[in-house]
Amino acid sequence: MTSLRIGPRPFLFLCRFTLVTVMINVATGAAVRLSGSGLGCPDWPTCSRDHLTPPLSLHALLEFGNRMVVVVLVIACGVTAVASFLRRPARRDLRWLSGGLVLGVVGEAVLGAFVVYSHLNPYVVMVHFLIGIALLAVAVVLTLRAVHGPGRGTLQVTRGALWMTRALLVLLTIAISAGAATTGTGPHAGGPGAKRIPLPLSDMARIHAEIVWATGLLLLALLWVLWRTNAPARVQNAGLTVLAVMVAQGLIGYTQYFTHLPAALVGFHVVGATVVWSVALWFHNSLSSHPPDDADAVGPGSAMAVAVADVRFDDDPSVVREPA
Repeated sequence: MTSLRIGPRPFLFLCRFTLVTVMINVATGAAVRLSGSGLGCPDWPTCSRDHLTPPLSLHALLEFGNRMVVVVLVIACGVTAVASFLRRPARRDLRWLSGGLVLGVVGEAVLGAFVVYSHLNPYVVMVHFLIGIALLAVAVVLTLRAVHGPGRGTLQVTRGALWMTRALLVLLTIAISAGAATTGTGPHAGGPGAKRIPLPLSDMARIHAEIVWATGLLLLALLWVLWRTNAPARVQNAGLTVLAVMVAQGLIGYTQYFTHLPAALVGFHVVGATVVWSVALWFHNSLSSHPPDDADAVGPGSAMAVAVADVRFDDDPSVVREPA
């Protein structure tokens, strides 16, 4: 194992694959809920007490299909975590984030069992979704960090703009949580007879919308600050991208509400939440410029790559210096 080395480029590929798998997991989980397939497999981890695989019925196939996506995700997270220790140049930040992937996916899988055995308790289902969003955040940050060199980089905007962006991420987190709670009060329980959160749907939808409006206003103020302080064009363009996806997400949200929550539109809205969240994290990352991590050009796994990394990043605590 000491002779096995993985360069930055193969590791980045693993990170991207894991990120895509996380997003597919959220999308298929939403499909299970919106199609009423949450109890298509009444047991866990097998589909039923006597059969590992599902019968040839729509609900069972959808539920078991989502479980298979989770299996792929577990493998992807595990391989990425192992690869983070074999990566050269070695970096502690990537190892910690990869470890976070493993913890998140294990929590997601275990909570999936509670979802089944609680007969789709709406609070458990909501927490299950939010853990998926947290796992998505770790996957996005890991992928972004794997693109460039270690360290926080050089801030390209004012400190005020940085703190406004952090506040934007906090508001987005609250908005997504409120959206999950709103779905918990709506008609899409995930299966027949499942309980709902005992709150009026109209009230939860209004609360969710108000938080989203507050987030949008903060984003507009942030864009104005970036413009007034002559922030780099790439940063301003990234902020405009966040605005565009938030407007699209808002249009889907209002359309689904006033058309009485058709399952297809609700599904697009759930997927849209993952896109908004990912783009917002990418925008936050764009506030700083980072040195490129081009050690792979020397040759993946070569001793020279490690030596070059030790010279270039000698003062960076996130670089682990180990013998080749």
